Amino acid sequence: MSSLSDPVHSLLRRHHQMQPSSSHHQQTRCFRLEFPHKDGDAISTKEMKRMLRPALACCKLYISEARNVAALRAIELAAAALRPAAVLVNAFADDAYNRIGYTLVSPLAGGGGDSAPPPLHRAAFGMVAAALEAIDFRAHDGAHPRLGVVDHIAFHPLAGARLDDVAALTRAVAADIGDKLQVPTYLYGAAHGEGRTLASIRRQLGYFTPNSPGEQWQGSPDTSSLPIAPDAGPTTPSRSKGVVAIGATAWVDNYNVPVHTADVVAAKRIARAVSERGGGLSAVQAMGLVHGNGVTEVACNLLDPVRVGAEQVQERVRQLAAEEGLAVGKGYFTDFSWERIIELYMQSVGAEASG
Repeated sequence: MSSLSDPVHSLLRRHHQMQPSSSHHQQTRCFRLEFPHKDGDAISTKEMKRMLRPALACCKLYISEARNVAALRAIELAAAALRPAAVLVNAFADDAYNRIGYTLVSPLAGGGGDSAPPPLHRAAFGMVAAALEAIDFRAHDGAHPRLGVVDHIAFHPLAGARLDDVAALTRAVAADIGDKLQVPTYLYGAAHGEGRTLASIRRQLGYFTPNSPGEQWQGSPDTSSLPIAPDAGPTTPSRSKGVVAIGATAWVDNYNVPVHTADVVAAKRIARAVSERGGGLSAVQAMGLVHGNGVTEVACNLLDPVRVGAEQVQERVRQLAAEEGLAVGKGYFTDFSWERIIELYMQSVGAEASG
């Protein structure tokens, strides 16, 4: 069985090669790393209930790097140091965006001492520290907007956890990142006193405006001050680190739909029309982005996926694209469902206990 000390690509459980339906377009590489557990280990309902007694939460970290294998390995080794107390259950890397998303799962409690932070806090902080050490934001380029080396951290309650408790954990992690790692840190969602949204922070910081030709984001902003004060950390960002947004919310699905055109302006029109902000689907946020040669993408956040799910988004994007005379590909999630994430965590913990 592979271990997290192996090179990144030895961990590949499923290679996610996204191919559009038309042979005239070629989409760039995305792949998912599903981290090791014992294959075939069945978990009984009784065992599942026993293992779910601790309140579980997950942390999703979105890091501005997908091409540097050594950097990714360093980040994953930082997470492995807390295993099995905190388990890295998934990663989704995208070359065109030069971005990777990691998913950590752990009980909310269990710090290992009266004053020790819980494992999810320590694992998330360790991964952020490793990313800042291994990646220079000034050298980054990609087709996805970003605020810093660690662009975004999202905490979500899972089985038995309350959003208020997850928000308290989020605030503690944000304070450590700001104070100990000296990165300006912005809170959103339940972690913020007024429930500020992630999108509002991003708009105020100019997140959605490319700074390089070809709808690309390159390097770090040349700024000596920030338009809004951070909740933790310095008020002046380091150009090598950038800033980070960190929040606590209910579960969010990320679902992207390929559009078979190089016309990113058309993709942006579709994204605007499908989003709630543009008068489209409720609780849906969307961006139109370049995603490789001859392909764009409508990248969506589904803020209430039980009410408005991927099938509705897929169909609405298809309709809007047809009005533009364009075809779309089958959309894809960048993470597993919350049910699958819990299952992967339990399999991992069960494997550790029996090994």
